[in-house]
Amino acid sequence: MTAWLMLAKEASKRVSEGYDDHPSTHYSWDSTVPNHGNVQVGDVIVLWDSKKLLGLSTIEAISQGESTKQTPYCPKCEKADVAERKKLLPRFKCWNKTCRYTFDNAHWKTKEVKTYRSQHESAWISADGLFSADELRPLCVKPKSQNSLRELDWEKVRQALANISEPISLNIIDATQKAIEGGHTITTVRTRRGQGSFRKRLLKHFGEKCAFAGPTPPQALDAAHLYSYAANGEHHTSGGLLLRRDLHKLFDLGLIAVNPKNKKLDISEELMSYPDYKKLHGSWVTVPVTPEHMKWIVEHWKMHRDTEHDNAILT
Repeated sequence: MTAWLMLAKEASKRVSEGYDDHPSTHYSWDSTVPNHGNVQVGDVIVLWDSKKLLGLSTIEAISQGESTKQTPYCPKCEKADVAERKKLLPRFKCWNKTCRYTFDNAHWKTKEVKTYRSQHESAWISADGLFSADELRPLCVKPKSQNSLRELDWEKVRQALANISEPISLNIIDATQKAIEGGHTITTVRTRRGQGSFRKRLLKHFGEKCAFAGPTPPQALDAAHLYSYAANGEHHTSGGLLLRRDLHKLFDLGLIAVNPKNKKLDISEELMSYPDYKKLHGSWVTVPVTPEHMKWIVEHWKMHRDTEHDNAILT
């Protein structure tokens, strides 16, 4: 699996440079960026802000387009290999090996560029601050690279994530990548908070009740979609459940799933050392679910349980 470390700068700076991105859903770059054409659907995208890790996901789609961009060039050699310096003066430096000229005022030209925008919402795992910049750089194939888009050694990344005090499950990233390889549609659970009308409908339908844990204060309940809202564009009560926030996150990551055959909770081995979660294993879903709910529950099960286990359950 190929993985890329991509620099998500401060939002205002990205916008001023012609980029439009949001770390948890999409990221933009163009043909002026080294490695711009090497990124593929199914690759892992790891975003950082030059100081710390933000999160990671699997790229579901890449849209392409064309645009124009203002780029600086060296007034001496007329090459475009120019960078603005943050602390040193003169302000600009030409990085052409045969030039290395420094100057205060760059010359600018308009350039036609190809634009790229990833869609990676379905498998997004927030990991804000989990690794520092100094911990991320050695995980790159070329640790000394200064490119904003760098190839990562994915096995090193996996090992690093497995060795932290609270390891992050990569099940959703692996499952999404396999689904893409197999030509399947990505269907997963995404958290959508602040959706007043959708949440109100679920509360009216189910009452103040977590589908996994039973009666729960409404302040602790999330309105959880059992489908990719981004793909469907609508809120369907038959495609949602109310889940306690911690259980929603674990369900999102596939650490908790619902066995479609008997509607009982299946708790992963990773959670069995926690008594409060272990006791949920084998318990029934606490609210009535419709055939429409089951359609999405089956998709979630397929996403997060291996093929052999899946076949044994569903046949």
